[in-house]
Amino acid sequence: MTNYAYTVVIERDEDGVFITHCPALPGCSSYGMTREEAMENIREAMMLTIEVLRERGEQVPPEDVQTETVAIAV
Repeated sequence: MTNYAYTVVIERDEDGVFITHCPALPGCSSYGMTREEAMENIREAMMLTIEVLRERGEQVPPEDVQTETVAIAV
């Protein structure tokens, strides 16, 4: 078993739904009515994405996302 660690982006839409996606795994996204549900769902989506990549013999992408908080005053 290989352990992976990826950055997950969490946003809230206009209806209050938590939308998640993993930039390092293209097309890997999910959602939930609560933050906890959204995180549980994205973990499952990430595991399934990695399983499919492995089954196809494709390379599992490394984490290549860098994040930084930018403070601005307007």
